[in-house]
Amino acid sequence: MDQPSLAVRLGAEVVGTFLFFFLGFSAIAAGTDLPGSIGPLGTAFAFGLGLALAITAFGHISGGHYNPAVTLGLMVVRKHPVKEVIPYWIAQVIGGFLAMLVIVIVFEDSASNALDTNPGAAISDWGALVLEIVATALFLMVILTVATDKRAPWNGVLAPLLIGLFIFTAANAVGPSSGGSFNPARSLTPVLWNQDWSNIWIYLVGPAAGAVLGASIWSLLLEKDDPEA
Repeated sequence: MDQPSLAVRLGAEVVGTFLFFFLGFSAIAAGTDLPGSIGPLGTAFAFGLGLALAITAFGHISGGHYNPAVTLGLMVVRKHPVKEVIPYWIAQVIGGFLAMLVIVIVFEDSASNALDTNPGAAISDWGALVLEIVATALFLMVILTVATDKRAPWNGVLAPLLIGLFIFTAANAVGPSSGGSFNPARSLTPVLWNQDWSNIWIYLVGPAAGAVLGASIWSLLLEKDDPEA
């Protein structure tokens, strides 16, 4: 089967990222403007299942990255072309920003402000950075196994569910401390609207460094033994 054109794949990244972020952002907005409607667990579920659904819907077209860190990690292990990295990043930011605009249109300013990503109250900026690096590194290792390693029995069909399950779990376990981004576009798109740049460096540097680290470890430990690599 021929690979779709770059334009089609970028369109799928825009729509898929919009779907993923729209569900997650809507959960945050509802929890902010409609107290009692949804809590942190529901928000984590919205992001995790939203990602699983977005991958299920469009992953066969674009690869279902929806995250600049994922695109970067795939490039590191030569599973995504270098020349397509920046176009994918742009598509992901566009999709995320469109989701942000829906929240701005529908909800009060308090909801859009709540979309900013910040470390937990008792966590330093550097602590949040470390947590984002570690979580994103693990995320990349999970993705590379369940989506690209044909030796794994759960490779392929279960990939959307397992990738979404990681985000749900990480959002619950790590999110209260680090801010729970694991995705530069998730943190950048609210900032582009709110213009609160104070902590954005954590969520650009952390996931990017984690993606490179996780992809490199995975390649060192697993890919070298894969006869199809």
